[in-house]
Amino acid sequence: MEEPSAPLEYHLSANQGNVFVVSLAFADLVVAFYPYPLVLYALFHDGWALGNTQCMVSGFLMGLSVIGSIFNITGIAVNRYCYICHSFSYSRLYSFRNTLMFVALIWVLTVVAIIPNFFVGSLRYDARVYSCTFAQNVSSSYTIAVVVVHFLVPIAVVTFCYLRIWVLVIQVRRKVKTEESPRLRPSDVRNFITMFVVFVLFAICWAPLNLIGLAVAIDPSHVGPRIPEWLFVVSYFMAYFNSCLNAIIYGLLNRNFRNEYKRIITSVWVTRLFVTETSRPVTEGRSLRSKHSLPPPLNNNESVRDRSNKE
Repeated sequence: MEEPSAPLEYHLSANQGNVFVVSLAFADLVVAFYPYPLVLYALFHDGWALGNTQCMVSGFLMGLSVIGSIFNITGIAVNRYCYICHSFSYSRLYSFRNTLMFVALIWVLTVVAIIPNFFVGSLRYDARVYSCTFAQNVSSSYTIAVVVVHFLVPIAVVTFCYLRIWVLVIQVRRKVKTEESPRLRPSDVRNFITMFVVFVLFAICWAPLNLIGLAVAIDPSHVGPRIPEWLFVVSYFMAYFNSCLNAIIYGLLNRNFRNEYKRIITSVWVTRLFVTETSRPVTEGRSLRSKHSLPPPLNNNESVRDRSNKE
C-alpha cells in the first residue's frame, strides 16, 4: 500500500539519487580505462601476451564493472520506487549520508561477489573474445549461482519496482486520485523514463550471454557443443557494448545531459579555434621574417655585407 504524497519540499531531496547515477557511470568507465585496451592489444597480437597477473586484474575489473552496473541499476530502481511510491519516507531514508552508505554497500557487495572467482578459477583467457573473463564451463553450480544472484534476482527486483512506478504514473495521468499537490512532476517522469530505458537496454544486452551460460551450466554435455561460436561472440560483445550506451541514453532523453554535452563540445571547439587563431599570427610572422631575410652567401669568400652592397 503506497503512502500518500509528500509535500513539494520532499521532492527536493531527489537530487541525492544522482549519486547512484554517478556510481553507475563509474562502473561503465572502469572497463574503458583498463580491460578494453588490453582486449584491443590481444586482438592486434592474436592472443594474450601480457601474463597471468594482467589477465587476473583484467578479469577482476571486467567483473567489477558488470556486477557494479547491475547492482547500481538495482539501487537506482529501489531509489526511484521509494521516491515516487513512498515519498513521505524518502527524505528520511535517503538522506545524503545514508545515500553514500548505500552506494558504498553496493560496491562492497560487488567486490564480495567477485572474490569467489579466484577460488573457483573461473577468470580465464577466452581466445574467442580475446579477453580474460568469466569462464562459464568451469563449474556448473557456480555458473548457475552467478546467473541467478548477479542477473535474475536483480532483474526481478528492478522489474517489480518499475512496474509499481508505472502503475502510479498511469493512475496520475488518468487522474484517478485527486489531491491538492501533484504526486509527480514532469521532471520526475522524465528521469524515471530515462532510468527505465537504461534498465531495459541492460537487460536486452546481457540476457543472451546469461541465458547461454545458464543453459550450458544445466546440461554441459549436450548444450555446450551445440552453442555456435558466433552466437557466443555476438552475445559477449553485445553485453559489453552496453557500457557505451548509457551516455547516449542520457544525452537523448535527459535535457540536462544534452545541455552539458553541448557546453562541453562548444568549449572544446572554441578552445580549438582560439589556439588556431593565436598560433596563426606567430606562423605568419615567422614566414614574413624569413621572406625578408637575406639569402646565405654563395660561397665562403662572399660575405653578407658584400651581398648587401650588391643588392
